[in-house]
Amino acid sequence: MNILVLNGSPRKNGTVANLLKSVVDGISNSYDVEWINLYELNIKPCIGCMKCRTDQECILPQDDAHIVGRKIRDADGLIVGTPTHWGNMSAQLKLLFDRNVPMFMGEKPNGMPCPRQKGKPAVIVTACSTPWPFNFIAAESRGAIRAVNEVLHYGGYRLLGKIVKSGTKANPTISNRLLTKSKIVGSKF
Repeated sequence: MNILVLNGSPRKNGTVANLLKSVVDGISNSYDVEWINLYELNIKPCIGCMKCRTDQECILPQDDAHIVGRKIRDADGLIVGTPTHWGNMSAQLKLLFDRNVPMFMGEKPNGMPCPRQKGKPAVIVTACSTPWPFNFIAAESRGAIRAVNEVLHYGGYRLLGKIVKSGTKANPTISNRLLTKSKIVGSKF
C-alpha cells in the first residue's frame, strides 16, 4: 500500500511540514510513503475549459500537475497539508486540485458527481497564525479544513482525522500533545 503526502506549504521545514512528518511517523513501516512539496512543482493554472470532465485528464500540455494527478489516482491513501491563507488552502494546493478534478470525481450521465477514490483513507493537516479559538470563530482553520475536505469528500475519501495547529505567530512550537495526536492519526492507515 502506498500513501501520498502533499505538502502545500512553501516552507519545507515549517509547522505544516513538521506535522506531516509526525503523521508519517505514525504510519506502519509496511506502507510506502511518497512526499511531494507542491511549491517545487511547475503547474500551469486551470483554464476552466471543462474538457477534463470528458477526457479524464487535463488537456493542457504535460506538466507536474499531470504527474501528481496520476500519483493521486494510484495512491492507496492521501495526507494533505496546507497553511491557512485567508481562511483557505494554499494557492499551490488549490491549483493542483483545480487541475486534477477528474482524478477525484467523475460525472454520471445526469451530471451528478461520482467519486473516483471511494473509501480511500485521508488526513488533513493545517496551521494558521490566528490563535485558538479565533482560528475557528473567524473561519481561518475551519475554512482551510472545509476547502480541502470538500475536494476529498467529492473524491470519496474516508477522513481519518484532522490536525490543526493554531497561533503559530505567537507560539510556533508544536506541543507534544499535538505531535502525539498526529502519530495516532497516522497509525490509522
